[in-house]
Parts: sequence; structure tokens; C-alpha cells
Amino acid sequence: MSDIDLVETLKESRPIFSGAVVKLMVDTVELPNGKQATREVVRHCGAVCVLAVTAQEQVVLVRQFRHPVGDVLLEIPAGKLDMAGESPEQCAFRELAEETPYTAQSMVLIQKFYTAPGFCDELMYLYEARGLTENSLLKADEDEFVQTVLLSRQQVKQAIKDRNIQDAKTLIALQSWLLG
Repeated sequence: MSDIDLVETLKESRPIFSGAVVKLMVDTVELPNGKQATREVVRHCGAVCVLAVTAQEQVVLVRQFRHPVGDVLLEIPAGKLDMAGESPEQCAFRELAEETPYTAQSMVLIQKFYTAPGFCDELMYLYEARGLTENSLLKADEDEFVQTVLLSRQQVKQAIKDRNIQDAKTLIALQSWLLG
């Protein structure tokens, strides 16, 4: 079976909701067998996330409350690609400096991935921040309250083992760091 035998063809796309972060669409598609189906799709502007490791080999994480899950999560710094003209790399520099006390000399793209491709088109860019310095003058957004947490490799392994890290982008980044 080739990829062409799996492709669904968009027939109609109807907007249901348009917000500041997402748009919800109800799409009608033609399936490979000629039948039609409905797909509910969340359209998202995309995002970046940053794997930042200090010279002391500690990963930089942030703790923050996430309303959709009703809990405080431990995550790598991240943010939306919602500023006109800003590249993913520029966004990664900005988000690291806004959410943590750190800035980076460079960003290296590690991976791009879809966060929830069953219903959402959000594409996330995972960067590795290099040349960290604790000198950020930027502040988190007005509606964002975060705490910086530094963990060693051993602490990261234990946090993963204890299921204290439940965020997918963070698990992807930390697994990449631990395997490296």
C-alpha cells in the first residue's frame, strides 16, 4: 500500500470558532474508499520549546499551572508562534528569556513534531539552547506565572521514573538529552 492509498481529500471546511490561540473547523473529507467522513480540526499557529542546559549540566525547567489539566506541570520553556514576522528560532530565544533568567548565544533545531495530530495541526519546534548566561532582563507575560527549576541528569531520570513530568514536549526533549 502506498501513501496515496491513505490520503483523505478535503471537500469542505466550515469554521466553528476563531479565538486568540486556536480555530476550530469541521471538515468534510473524502476517504480513500470514496466515502465521506467528518473531521473536527483544531488549527494552531504553532509553537517552540527549548531544551536549555546550564554549564553545570542542569536542565532548565519551569513549573506553571495549566488550566486545561487543572494542575501544576514541570515543563521546558515554550511558547506560541504568535508574533508576526518572528521566526521559530527568534521565538525560542524570546521564550527562554521571558520564562527563565537565562539567555542563549545560539539555538540549534533538534526536531519538529506534531503535538496531537489526531485532531490538531500544531507543529512544535524543539530547539537546544547553547551558551547559556543567567542575564535575562525579560519578564513573563502578564498572565503567565512560572518558577524556574534546575535538575541534574539523575534528578531528571528520577522525575521521569516517578511520573512527575507529564508534558509530552518535555518528555521528548529530556529523552533526547538523556540519550545524547
